[in-house]
Amino acid sequence: MTNIDEWALHVPVFGKEVCDWLVSEHPITILDCSVGYGGHAELLLTSSPAGTKVIGLDRDAQAIEYSRQRLIRFGDHVVLRQGNHRDLKRYLADVGVATVDRVLFDFGISSPQLNDAMRGFSFQVDGPLDMRMDQSTGKTAADLVNGGEEHELADIIFQYGEERYARRIARTIVQERQRHRIETTGQLVSVVVRSVPAAHRHGRIHCATRTFQALRIAVNQELVSLEPSLRDAVEVLSGGGRICAISFHSLEDRVVKHTFKSLAQRPDPTLALLTKKPILPSGEECESNPRSRSAKLRVAERQPRLELS
Repeated sequence: MTNIDEWALHVPVFGKEVCDWLVSEHPITILDCSVGYGGHAELLLTSSPAGTKVIGLDRDAQAIEYSRQRLIRFGDHVVLRQGNHRDLKRYLADVGVATVDRVLFDFGISSPQLNDAMRGFSFQVDGPLDMRMDQSTGKTAADLVNGGEEHELADIIFQYGEERYARRIARTIVQERQRHRIETTGQLVSVVVRSVPAAHRHGRIHCATRTFQALRIAVNQELVSLEPSLRDAVEVLSGGGRICAISFHSLEDRVVKHTFKSLAQRPDPTLALLTKKPILPSGEECESNPRSRSAKLRVAERQPRLELS
């Protein structure tokens, strides 16, 4: 179980920029589609006028519980629900909200999740090969690694991890699991290290980074729900409302970029792009929070909603 003191270790990426784009002079309703450990929600509520409300969603039950404690001082101005942002319309209906004024997506994984060995997200700490955001349901990364066909694993690692040695890694995984089941992150790291050329083992990033990223995306079906969630979020935005999306790798950013662009360039555009190119973290932020280095922020604004006569 992650210690509550780890809040101090979880520094929300683009904290200042998110507030600059989303805070209003008047009380508003903000939908935080990946509230996580409450970092952005706390900043937004602290920076906003009294009466501002945050509705927070997250698949991770542990994160929701910590956010509940972290944000308790804001009382009924915070509403938290455990669930996937692909169901955001249903959760809004459940709390009696038809439209919101701001939407935030942060597709990153938080420091407490990475640092908790029992979650299985990190190649830097040994633990069960789980990787589920919602640990109450679904297959684990171990299930996928031990049950997937070699070609399926190779495709996942190549497509979601953009790993050039995906086929070699998948082949070694299959060979290894024939001897014994791969159950821990340490075992998987060992397999990856043995699979790649020696020169690739000591690069700028750890050679297991892309494989772990790919498996996490596959286990949680992250890219499958991304575009529908973005489109639903735009649909529930009030006229003039803003949406911010923070991504951490090229696949996510590509989906955000294309979704925003398609909604902005249709004959009856529903969005106006406020950032033509993604905002990148400052050098100061990268230095103080190294995990922000790959982050990109895109912002768009909802066009006036057409009133039915």
